[in-house]
Amino acid sequence: GDDDEYLEIPRPDPEPPICEQHGDGSNVWQDVESVMPNFQFSRRNELLVTVPQSEKPIDFLFLLFDDEFVNLILEATNEYAEEIFCAGNISERSRITNWKPLQRSEFLIFLGLLFHTGTVKCSRLEDYWKTDPLFNLKCLHFARNPGEGAPKPDDRLYKIKPVIEFFNNKMRNTYYPGKELSLDESMMLWRGRLVFRQYIKNKRHKFGIKLYMLTEPSGTVLEVEVYTGAMDSKGGKGHASKVVMKLLQHKLNSGHSVYMDNYYNSCTLARELLDNQTFCTGTLRADRKGNPKDVVATKLPKGGTKAKYSNGIMIGKWKDKRDVLYISTEFPNTMVTFTNKRAQEKVKPLPILNYNKFMSGVDRQDQMMAYYPCSRKTLRWYKKLAIHFFQLILVNSHYIFNEYSGKRLTFYDYHRLEVIRGLIGASLSKPKEKLKGRDVDNVLKNKITKKTIYECDQCSEKPGLCLGQCFQVYHGDQRV
Repeated sequence: GDDDEYLEIPRPDPEPPICEQHGDGSNVWQDVESVMPNFQFSRRNELLVTVPQSEKPIDFLFLLFDDEFVNLILEATNEYAEEIFCAGNISERSRITNWKPLQRSEFLIFLGLLFHTGTVKCSRLEDYWKTDPLFNLKCLHFARNPGEGAPKPDDRLYKIKPVIEFFNNKMRNTYYPGKELSLDESMMLWRGRLVFRQYIKNKRHKFGIKLYMLTEPSGTVLEVEVYTGAMDSKGGKGHASKVVMKLLQHKLNSGHSVYMDNYYNSCTLARELLDNQTFCTGTLRADRKGNPKDVVATKLPKGGTKAKYSNGIMIGKWKDKRDVLYISTEFPNTMVTFTNKRAQEKVKPLPILNYNKFMSGVDRQDQMMAYYPCSRKTLRWYKKLAIHFFQLILVNSHYIFNEYSGKRLTFYDYHRLEVIRGLIGASLSKPKEKLKGRDVDNVLKNKITKKTIYECDQCSEKPGLCLGQCFQVYHGDQRV
C-alpha cells in the first residue's frame, strides 16, 4: 500500500578486473583492454644518396659495391699474396708463381664471373676457370693478418670482419627503410669443421654459419650479425635480447614496428623496446619469464582466444589448428575478418594477421639467394661467407633499382643480363674468326674431310692446309 516504505537496495560495486601479479611486482596483467602505445613513425623510407643518372643496373650495384670496398679487397689480397711469396715454401710448379698484383678491372671481371656461376652449375668453384692465374683463389683475402710473432686476434671473425662492417655501414648510409621491419636468422651452408657451426632443423640449410638479419618485408637486408658461439659479446644469458638490441641500435626511437618469432620475444624485451619507442609483435614461447600464467594454461576451443594486458604489452592465445601464443605492444587482441587465398572468409587476431604479413623478410632473401647460388665446395669458410655477402649486396641493389630507377626487372634479368654484362662486358671481345680450311686432293681421294686454321703464305691462293703430310702432298702436286 501507500504506507509501504520502499528502500533502495544499493548495487554492488563492479568487480575489479581480474589481475595477475608476479612475486617481483614486474607485471600486473588485466583482462580489460588497455590503451596501446601510439608512437608515430618519425623517419621516411628513402634512398640517402643520389640516384644514378644513367639508371643502369650496374650503377645501382656500384652504389653498394663501391670503390672503397673494392680497394679494401685489392689491398688485402695483394698483401696476402706477398706474405705467401715471402714465406718461401712455394714449389716451381705452383700456380701462384704466375701471380701478379690484382687490379680493379680484373677483380670486377672475377666478380662478374662469380655471379655468373649462379646460372651455370658446377660442383666446384675452381671448375669455372680451371688454372687461369687471374682466378687463383688462394690469395683472395679481406683483412690484414697479424704480424709475425703477434698474438692471434680473439675475434673469430677477424678474417671477414671488414666485409661485415662495410656491408652494415654501407646499408645505413645508403638506404633508410619503412616502418615495418622483421628480424630472424638465416643459415649459410657449411658442413666442414668450424667451432661455431650451427644446426637449425627448419632451415633449408640445416648445418652452417648462423646469420642474424634485420630486414624489410620485401627482403632487403639492413643489418647482419654473425653468431660465433656463446663466448662472443652477444652470447650467454639474454643472448636473444642482445642480438635484437644490437641489430636495432640505429633504428630505435623512430617508431618502427619490429616483427620477430618466439626465439626472440619476451616481456622483458618488449618493455625495453617500448622504452625506446619501438613496437614489437610476434609469437611467444610459453615458458618465458613474466608471461601471464592463466593465458598460457587456458584451454580454448578452435577459434577461441584469450588475452591480458599490462602497461602497453598484450599477450594473447588463439586456438587454430594448434595453440598460438603471441605478444604485441602495438595491436590489441582484436579479431578481424580477412579473405584467404581460396577466397574464403576467415577470422584471426590482428597481431597474428600483421605478423604473417610482415615477417617474411628473411625468407624472401633466402629465396632470392637460392635461385642463383654463387658459393660452391672447396672454399675456406671465410671466403664462402664473403661471397655470401657479395650476393646480399646484389639482392639489395636489385630491390633499390626496382624502387628508384623507374624501371622494373626480374632478378634473373637484373642479375644475369645486366649486372654480369656490366662487370665483364668490357673484357668481352669477338672471337677471332677461324680460317676456312681447304679440302686437299689426296684427302678427298680417301673420302675424309678436314678443316684447318693454317694456310700457306707462299702460295697465291693461300690454301688452308694441315701441317705435316697434307702440306707436303699438296706442294708436291703443285710442283708436278
